Amino acid sequence: MGRSRYPWLGLLLAAAGTGYFLCWFSAAWGSQSSEPERPAACTRPLAAALQRHSRFQQLFNLSSPVLLWGGLLTPGLWADLSQLRGPYGWRRVSLQAIASTLRLLNGSEGAELWAASKRPPCVRCAVVANGGILKGSRQGRHIDAHDYVFRVNGAVIRGFEKDVGTKTSFYCFTVNTMKNSLNNYWDQGFRSVPKGRDVRYLFIPASIRDYVMLRSAILGVPVPEGRDKGDVPQAYFGPGAAAGKFKLLHPNFIHYLIERFLNSSRINRGAKDIYIPSTGALVLLTALHTCDEVSAYGFITENYREFSNHYFDKKKEPLKFYANHDLHLEATLWKDLHQAGIMQLYQR
Repeated sequence: MGRSRYPWLGLLLAAAGTGYFLCWFSAAWGSQSSEPERPAACTRPLAAALQRHSRFQQLFNLSSPVLLWGGLLTPGLWADLSQLRGPYGWRRVSLQAIASTLRLLNGSEGAELWAASKRPPCVRCAVVANGGILKGSRQGRHIDAHDYVFRVNGAVIRGFEKDVGTKTSFYCFTVNTMKNSLNNYWDQGFRSVPKGRDVRYLFIPASIRDYVMLRSAILGVPVPEGRDKGDVPQAYFGPGAAAGKFKLLHPNFIHYLIERFLNSSRINRGAKDIYIPSTGALVLLTALHTCDEVSAYGFITENYREFSNHYFDKKKEPLKFYANHDLHLEATLWKDLHQAGIMQLYQR
C-alpha cells in the first residue's frame, strides 16, 4: 500500500518480537467440496515464519512504500531516481513528465491498493500467472475465493474459468507487456485486458511510456507523444475510468525487490543492460508486501517441463527462457518462500 501497510503495526512490535506482523492460513489445495472453505482468521503469522528463517527476516522490509503517488514526489526522490537509468529509473526523463502524471495521483486512492475502510480483517490474495500448470487444474473457485486476485499480462479467462477463475481485482503490466500480450496472444483469446467496476490497473513503470499512458488514461485523452502516440487508453481500460482505478508501482520499491530478492548473478555475466525480473515476479512480491496471505498460481515449479508454456496454449509449447529474465532464480525463490510458510505455491 502507501507509506505503511498497517496503521496499528507499532502496537504489535512487542508482542510479535519483530518489526512486522503478517497473518497467514493454510489453503486447502485440491479440496473437493463445492465451495472452498475460508478460515475465520489468519493462523500463520509471518513474524513467526521470519523468526524461523533469518534469511527472509533480513530481506523483508514491509514498511517500504509500494505505490508512488503525488505526495511522495520530493526533490530528494527526484535527485535519486534521476541518477538511475531505465528501466525503473528517471535518467533522461523530464521532471515535468513525471510530475504531470503524479499530480493526477494525489489522493488517498493513489497511495493505497485498497481503501482502509474496505480492508478485511485478514486480506487473502491470489496472484495468477499464466503458466501451463494451470491447464486442467480446476483451481478457479479457489482463486475466486480470495479477497483480491492479481493477474498479469496475457490473462486469458474466457474458456478457462474452471482453471483460473473469473475474478480480477488488479491487472498488472507495463505498457510494453500489455501491448505485446494483446499482439502475441490474440489468437489464444486475449482480446482485451480485464475490465469491470472492481478492476484496478497497476502500472509497472519500466519506461516513460508507462507514465504517459497513465496520464492519458486518467485524463481520458489520446496519448499525445512517444511510441504510443494516438493510442486511446479507453480502448484498453474502458470509458470513464476514474483516477482511483489506476495505481503506480514505486520505482524505489522495484529496486528494493531486485536488490533483496531478485539480484541475478546474470548481471555479472554481461546481462546488466537487459536483465529485468518477470512481471509475475514483481507482482507476487508486491502481494507479499501488502496482503496478509498470498497464494501463487501458474508460477514456475521444479517440474515445469511437464506443462506447456501457458495454460491457454493450443498445443504444448516448452517454457521459454528469455535472456532478460532469470526464471531459474525466480523458481528457487518461490520454492524457498513456500517451504518457509510465507506463501502457498500451487504445485502438481
